Amino acid sequence: MRLSLYYRSGCSLCEAMHRELLHSPLVDPALLQCVDVDADPELVARYGHKVPVLTGPDQVEICHYFLDSQALQDYFARS
Repeated sequence: MRLSLYYRSGCSLCEAMHRELLHSPLVDPALLQCVDVDADPELVARYGHKVPVLTGPDQVEICHYFLDSQALQDYFARS
């Protein structure tokens, strides 16, 4: 299942969540799409200072700021 990580370059929280996702047994790194919010004004308006934000393919927010493994497990269980 493809996940999207909305991030901002130079953001330490974003870098930490990315590292955790890459090492999570729940996530296939090949299916993790990283999207720089600053590359799109619409994404800046949507996410602002809320980054990092992890969403599923349906754009439902799974978690933000920090990786919530339980929320990720719950999301996969519902999908």
